[in-house]
Amino acid sequence: MRTITLEEHFAIPRFLDGPGRGLKEQALKFGGPAAKLFEQLGDLGDKRIAEMDAAQIDMQILSLTSPGAEQLEAAEAAPLARETNDLLADALRRRPTRFGGFATLPTADPNAAAAELERTIHDYGFQGALINGHIQGRYLDDKFFWPIFERAEALNVPIYLHPTQPPKPVIEASYGGFAPIVTDMLAGAGWGWHIETAVHVIRIILGGTFDRYPRLQLVVGHMGETLPFMLQRLDVMPMAMTKLSRPISSYLRENVHYTFSGFNFTPTFLDLLLQVGVDRIMFSADYPFASMAQARAFLDQLPLSTADRERIAHGNAEQLLGL
Repeated sequence: MRTITLEEHFAIPRFLDGPGRGLKEQALKFGGPAAKLFEQLGDLGDKRIAEMDAAQIDMQILSLTSPGAEQLEAAEAAPLARETNDLLADALRRRPTRFGGFATLPTADPNAAAAELERTIHDYGFQGALINGHIQGRYLDDKFFWPIFERAEALNVPIYLHPTQPPKPVIEASYGGFAPIVTDMLAGAGWGWHIETAVHVIRIILGGTFDRYPRLQLVVGHMGETLPFMLQRLDVMPMAMTKLSRPISSYLRENVHYTFSGFNFTPTFLDLLLQVGVDRIMFSADYPFASMAQARAFLDQLPLSTADRERIAHGNAEQLLGL
């Protein structure tokens, strides 16, 4: 069975010396697992391929790890995005059957971001773009950013909306008051990343983005970032109130796709399956932050028909990404 994973990360030196320097400092300070993670992020060659082979992963769609370029000013984000995409394109040329790519965009300058998206699709054959949450506290429902969505729809490629830390005032108000390490985890992987991403998706819907760009497709990870569990509850905001052309749940079923990305928990998967259907779900591992082998084992044990497992493992990704 062919397998394609969509939330798989890498890093380049310019990123690690800039917005990702925390990862580098962690590796230098703690060594051990952090150092290995640092090494894995930097590898787009034989070691990564060997790990993929061992876990029976056929293809990774690669993206720059969080926080990406979203917290940079436009003048800093543009060269980082271009260098990242050029280096990723080289990896794709060397291993075209094993790697695909989501572009890094200078989102602080939406017109430049739209142009960079088009460049990576036309020149390099990338499959879309990945955006790491809010842009210095501004969300993508802001029409300022809509040139990115307009170009993605025109190019028929998805935008993967990846988690990032909430804005600092949110962290202070909702997650502060504990030991720093607890606040960091509560605002991050333990809770806040996922709630932050869910709120961002809801804002994009309520902002009328999909009414303006009805063919636009988003992808979110971690079994839906809590959205499937609340899908029907969101419809307590009726169309007469939202002024949208469809119920909120309709956009979540027709304009959003969902990946595993390290969230290997069967009850959560079953809720996602019941809420959005098998054609909206795609396999992912969240490498190197989670184990490819564990993700593959989880996929293999899910209570699915052979046909549905094939859709999730590769078929849905092939259709969405034009693979």
